[in-house]
Amino acid sequence: MWGLSLEPALDRTDLLAAPVAEAIRGWKGEDAFQVAEIDPELADTAAFCERYGTPLDTSANCVIVAAKRGGEVRLAACVVLATTRADVNGVVRRRLDARKASFAPQEQAVTETGMEYGGITPFGLPAEWPVLVDRAVVETPYVVVGSGVRRSKLIVPGASLAALGSAEVIEGLAR
Repeated sequence: MWGLSLEPALDRTDLLAAPVAEAIRGWKGEDAFQVAEIDPELADTAAFCERYGTPLDTSANCVIVAAKRGGEVRLAACVVLATTRADVNGVVRRRLDARKASFAPQEQAVTETGMEYGGITPFGLPAEWPVLVDRAVVETPYVVVGSGVRRSKLIVPGASLAALGSAEVIEGLAR
Protein backbone atom coordinates (compact mmCIF):
# COMPACT_ATOMS: atom_id res chain seq x y z
CA MET A 1 0.00 0.00 0.00
CA TRP A 2 1.36 3.41 -1.00
CA GLY A 3 4.86 2.10 -1.67
CA LEU A 4 5.16 0.74 1.88
CA SER A 5 6.05 -2.78 2.93
CA LEU A 6 3.39 -3.56 5.54
CA GLU A 7 3.57 -6.11 8.33
CA PRO A 8 1.19 -6.87 11.20
CA ALA A 9 2.12 -4.42 13.95
CA LEU A 10 2.05 -7.10 16.65
CA ASP A 11 4.63 -9.09 14.68
CA ARG A 12 7.01 -6.11 14.67
CA THR A 13 6.76 -4.51 18.09
CA ASP A 14 10.45 -3.67 17.66
CA LEU A 15 9.19 -0.92 15.32
CA LEU A 16 6.92 0.59 17.99
CA ALA A 17 7.57 2.72 21.06
CA ALA A 18 6.89 0.75 24.26
CA PRO A 19 3.60 2.52 25.15
CA VAL A 20 2.36 2.06 21.57
CA ALA A 21 3.15 -1.67 21.57
CA GLU A 22 1.36 -2.02 24.91
CA ALA A 23 -1.72 -0.17 23.61
CA ILE A 24 -1.90 -2.31 20.48
CA ARG A 25 -1.48 -5.54 22.47
CA GLY A 26 -4.45 -4.47 24.60
CA TRP A 27 -6.60 -3.26 21.68
CA LYS A 28 -10.19 -4.44 22.06
CA GLY A 29 -11.31 -3.60 18.54
CA GLU A 30 -11.21 -6.01 15.64
CA ASP A 31 -8.94 -3.78 13.61
CA ALA A 32 -5.65 -5.21 12.42
CA PHE A 33 -2.96 -2.56 12.61
CA GLN A 34 -0.10 -2.64 10.13
CA VAL A 35 3.38 -1.16 10.52
CA ALA A 36 5.90 -0.14 7.88
CA GLU A 37 9.58 0.46 8.48
CA ILE A 38 10.75 3.77 6.98
CA ASP A 39 13.85 5.92 6.78
CA PRO A 40 13.81 7.89 10.09
CA GLU A 41 15.16 10.94 8.25
CA LEU A 42 11.88 10.96 6.31
CA ALA A 43 9.51 10.71 9.29
CA ASP A 44 8.20 14.26 8.94
CA THR A 45 4.91 14.22 7.06
CA ALA A 46 5.79 16.09 3.87
CA ALA A 47 9.05 14.20 3.32
CA PHE A 48 7.42 10.87 4.18
CA CYS A 49 4.47 11.38 1.82
CA GLU A 50 6.71 12.48 -1.04
CA ARG A 51 9.18 9.59 -0.69
CA TYR A 52 6.64 6.82 -0.10
CA GLY A 53 3.88 8.06 -2.42
CA THR A 54 1.37 8.44 0.37
CA PRO A 55 -1.36 11.03 -0.26
CA LEU A 56 -1.38 13.84 2.31
CA ASP A 57 -5.11 13.31 2.84
CA THR A 58 -4.46 9.79 4.16
CA SER A 59 -1.76 10.88 6.59
CA ALA A 60 -2.85 12.03 10.05
CA ASN A 61 -0.78 14.17 12.38
CA CYS A 62 -0.98 13.89 16.16
CA VAL A 63 0.00 17.05 18.01
CA ILE A 64 0.25 17.51 21.76
CA VAL A 65 -1.42 20.62 23.14
CA ALA A 66 -0.88 22.30 26.50
CA ALA A 67 -4.09 23.91 27.78
CA LYS A 68 -3.72 26.46 30.59
CA ARG A 69 -6.26 27.87 33.02
CA GLY A 70 -5.66 29.32 36.46
CA GLY A 71 -2.07 28.11 36.70
CA GLU A 72 -3.03 24.54 35.82
CA VAL A 73 -1.67 22.94 32.64
CA ARG A 74 -3.46 19.98 31.06
CA LEU A 75 -2.15 18.06 28.09
CA ALA A 76 -4.26 16.70 25.26
CA ALA A 77 -3.71 15.27 21.79
CA CYS A 78 -5.25 16.48 18.54
CA VAL A 79 -5.39 14.29 15.44
CA VAL A 80 -5.98 15.93 12.07
CA LEU A 81 -5.29 15.07 8.45
CA ALA A 82 -1.98 16.38 7.11
CA THR A 83 -3.84 18.62 4.67
CA THR A 84 -5.20 20.61 7.63
CA ARG A 85 -4.17 22.19 10.91
CA ALA A 86 -5.79 21.83 14.33
CA ASP A 87 -7.71 24.94 15.42
CA VAL A 88 -5.76 25.18 18.69
CA ASN A 89 -6.74 28.75 19.60
CA GLY A 90 -10.42 28.25 18.82
CA VAL A 91 -12.01 24.80 18.92
CA VAL A 92 -9.32 23.11 21.03
CA ARG A 93 -9.05 25.93 23.60
CA ARG A 94 -12.84 26.04 24.05
CA ARG A 95 -13.20 22.23 24.22
CA LEU A 96 -10.51 22.04 26.91
CA ASP A 97 -12.02 25.01 28.78
CA ALA A 98 -8.66 26.76 28.75
CA ARG A 99 -7.73 30.41 28.86
CA LYS A 100 -4.79 29.66 26.60
CA ALA A 101 -3.86 26.66 24.45
CA SER A 102 -0.67 26.11 22.49
CA PHE A 103 1.48 23.31 21.16
CA ALA A 104 3.34 21.64 24.03
CA PRO A 105 7.10 22.20 23.99
CA GLN A 106 8.93 19.39 22.17
CA GLU A 107 10.80 18.20 25.26
CA GLN A 108 7.60 18.03 27.31
CA ALA A 109 5.74 16.16 24.55
CA VAL A 110 8.52 13.57 24.28
CA THR A 111 8.89 13.13 28.04
CA GLU A 112 5.16 12.88 28.77
CA THR A 113 4.36 10.48 25.89
CA GLY A 114 7.43 8.23 26.01
CA MET A 115 7.62 8.63 22.23
CA GLU A 116 10.05 10.23 19.80
CA TYR A 117 9.30 13.66 18.38
CA GLY A 118 8.06 13.17 14.84
CA GLY A 119 6.58 9.78 15.74
CA ILE A 120 4.00 10.72 18.37
CA THR A 121 0.74 8.84 17.86
CA PRO A 122 -2.63 8.75 19.63
CA PHE A 123 -2.10 5.07 20.48
CA GLY A 124 -0.40 4.63 23.85
CA LEU A 125 -0.92 8.14 25.22
CA PRO A 126 -1.63 8.57 28.94
CA ALA A 127 -5.21 7.37 29.59
CA GLU A 128 -6.27 10.62 31.27
CA TRP A 129 -5.46 12.77 28.24
CA PRO A 130 -8.29 13.82 25.97
CA VAL A 131 -7.67 12.76 22.36
CA LEU A 132 -9.51 15.13 20.05
CA VAL A 133 -9.96 13.65 16.57
CA ASP A 134 -11.20 15.57 13.56
CA ARG A 135 -14.19 13.84 11.95
CA ALA A 136 -12.40 13.77 8.57
CA VAL A 137 -9.74 11.44 10.06
CA VAL A 138 -12.38 8.99 11.29
CA GLU A 139 -14.09 9.03 7.89
CA THR A 140 -10.87 8.14 6.04
CA PRO A 141 -10.78 4.36 5.37
CA TYR A 142 -7.08 4.00 6.32
CA VAL A 143 -4.69 6.58 7.74
CA VAL A 144 -0.97 6.67 8.33
CA VAL A 145 -0.03 7.78 11.85
CA GLY A 146 3.13 7.73 13.91
CA SER A 147 4.30 4.59 15.68
CA GLY A 148 5.97 6.32 18.60
CA VAL A 149 9.35 6.17 16.85
CA ARG A 150 10.67 7.89 13.74
CA ARG A 151 11.71 4.69 11.96
CA SER A 152 8.20 3.42 11.22
CA LYS A 153 4.57 4.35 10.60
CA LEU A 154 1.32 2.67 11.58
CA ILE A 155 -1.47 2.17 9.05
CA VAL A 156 -4.83 1.95 10.81
CA PRO A 157 -8.51 2.27 9.93
CA GLY A 158 -9.52 5.89 10.46
CA ALA A 159 -12.49 4.70 12.52
CA SER A 160 -10.13 3.06 15.04
CA LEU A 161 -9.19 6.52 16.30
CA ALA A 162 -12.78 7.10 17.41
CA ALA A 163 -12.57 3.88 19.45
CA LEU A 164 -9.70 5.08 21.64
CA GLY A 165 -10.88 5.25 25.26
CA SER A 166 -10.42 9.00 25.67
CA ALA A 167 -11.23 9.99 22.08
CA GLU A 168 -13.74 12.62 21.12
CA VAL A 169 -14.59 13.06 17.46
CA ILE A 170 -15.06 16.74 16.67
CA GLU A 171 -16.49 18.22 13.50
CA GLY A 172 -14.37 21.21 12.48
CA LEU A 173 -11.40 20.49 14.75
CA ALA A 174 -9.18 21.14 11.75
CA ARG A 175 -9.05 23.98 9.26
